[in-house]
Amino acid sequence: MPSPSQYLAARHRRVCEQLDALTVDALIVTHPPNVCYLSNHMGTAGILVLTPGAVHLLVDFRYTEAVRRRQDSDARCPGLRVWDVPASYDEALVDCLAELGISRAGFEASHLTVSRHDWLRRTIAARKLDIELRATERVVERARLVKDEYEQAVLREAAARLTEVADAAFAAVRRGEQEREVAAAIEMALRRAGFDRMAFDTIVASGPHAALPHHRAGDRRLEGGDLVVLDFGGVLDGYCCDLSRTVSVGPAGSDAARVYAAVREAQQAAIDAVRPGVTASDVDAAARAVLGSHGLGETFGHGTGHGLGLEVHEEPRLGRRRDEGPPPERLASGMVFTIEPGAYIAGWGGVRIEDDVLVTDQGCELLTAVTRELIAVGR
Repeated sequence: MPSPSQYLAARHRRVCEQLDALTVDALIVTHPPNVCYLSNHMGTAGILVLTPGAVHLLVDFRYTEAVRRRQDSDARCPGLRVWDVPASYDEALVDCLAELGISRAGFEASHLTVSRHDWLRRTIAARKLDIELRATERVVERARLVKDEYEQAVLREAAARLTEVADAAFAAVRRGEQEREVAAAIEMALRRAGFDRMAFDTIVASGPHAALPHHRAGDRRLEGGDLVVLDFGGVLDGYCCDLSRTVSVGPAGSDAARVYAAVREAQQAAIDAVRPGVTASDVDAAARAVLGSHGLGETFGHGTGHGLGLEVHEEPRLGRRRDEGPPPERLASGMVFTIEPGAYIAGWGGVRIEDDVLVTDQGCELLTAVTRELIAVGR
């Protein structure tokens, strides 16, 4: 596994290159995944101020020792200066900006609340500081779109570990088991496989519940002939993986086999469409066209995929082309995302098949390696 430290300087440069275009002296980073991307700090609290010359990390007592230890490891952050937060993070931020002599500071508009922004402006004005706050959008997120070699290695390892979790999931699916019991078995398997935590609440949707894409595992007991959507993922060294499989409790009926085959064909069409230069909406359209040809177009209501990284849902978003708004994202080598078409029929059930892919110069690499055929379990 590459050392994460050796990639941080390149991340800093990519983000700092945008500061001149934004006409700001520094970028205030408050979104925890973005803080982690630039510093390797994985705490639930922290503010980062990025300048062309240094990375200023504001943390409180809970994290100072962890930061010190990380700086003595291969995860150290080059150019890091740690600022103590004795009480209020926002007060410490104003002190930091003042001491650094920052006159124009960009902030993450999507991640700073209106009340915090108002407090910062009032405090800066009350202290008669010459600091202007300027809203920015997606500065770090744009840098995170393409994964570096370290990120690719972690995501590849995380996806590989899902194979043993899937084996445990299939073994847990039996007639008479409650959905929540199957979910518990999956979550235990994620821990055994070495994941730090779940990437999201595990989905076990059986029978008619399989028509609900984000069903919460409940007390329904699995019955013979059910289709069961299993959707789970883990976090490894901060990075998320995500897998969905649909299985049959006992032999699948003809309708179940037909819908499954259509979703499987749609997923393969989307995977085949992935290559640098195509738009994310082109990949979505490939899956949607196949389902439409099988008369299932109206049963597919969500996007075909989402980015994976420090968040389980991040850019790029693989959805329908929109007439309004920004142009669709063009895929580039190094992007990692899911491919997960589905068909959901109210009162009957549904099918979803999801895998993680890495865009390569030639097309894409399938990171997950769990069978994509409809299997009968819990005989």
